[in-house]
Amino acid sequence: MGTDTVDETSEVLYRIDESGVAWLTLNRPEAGNAVSPDQRVHILRRLEEAGEDLRVRAVVLTASGERHFCTGGDLRAARPEANTLPGAPERPIGTVMKGLVRSNGAQRLIMALQDCPKPIIAAVNGTAAGMGAHIAFACDLVIAADTARFIELFVRRGILPDAGGAYLVTRLVGPQKAKELFFFGDDVSAADALALGLVNRVVPATELVATTTEWARRLASGPTVAIGLTKRLVNNALESTRDVAFRDEALSVEINMQAEDGNEGVRSFVERRPAEFTGW
Repeated sequence: MGTDTVDETSEVLYRIDESGVAWLTLNRPEAGNAVSPDQRVHILRRLEEAGEDLRVRAVVLTASGERHFCTGGDLRAARPEANTLPGAPERPIGTVMKGLVRSNGAQRLIMALQDCPKPIIAAVNGTAAGMGAHIAFACDLVIAADTARFIELFVRRGILPDAGGAYLVTRLVGPQKAKELFFFGDDVSAADALALGLVNRVVPATELVATTTEWARRLASGPTVAIGLTKRLVNNALESTRDVAFRDEALSVEINMQAEDGNEGVRSFVERRPAEFTGW
């Protein structure tokens, strides 16, 4: 179970270790781990598999190399030729929008990270810029190396934040600070990201893998169904009315008490022993 499974392009590595942690690694360090459209397809497929695989109890998303976690979308990657008429503009109105919202687009990748029923840790080993930062922020927990940087670089190129950036960052830091990050596009150090609440923990780069492994294994030994339902409740909390949130909570509690782990938790409390969770 601990052997690497390599996608056809070798640009996305995937393995499930003996503790039930799926490691998903962006593997284009020579390109700053920028994500190409083909890579998005592979990542989306792996996230779907992890969500359905009973062996997987937690996911880690990280990257190869020491300099870059992800520098955003790969602008040099080949795009399909537009189906246009003679004389039509090279980029008809709607082309960019369709690229963002299509089934393998940047927005779909962000949604897949948030909607995966398994908890996901981003282990940020280096610079996370543009969409790369948003990929990290879409994960449930973020552990950053002390050498990492987060950059909302869109304004430097005269473009808008995409890949869910305004949605994610505003919910993490509030509208005023989000505007500062987006309007100026300054580098944010790992320490400053921690102070802002963009990341959960900062560790020396040499300790990133060990710390991430520790957290991931703690999650993998936990009640997977309960964690997944909690993830859903928290992600929906800022968009729900109180009545809707309370109904969702009640339904989630009901579902969880039909799960084996929910009942094991109660039994272990009554029997005064540590719980042994199975993941279902």
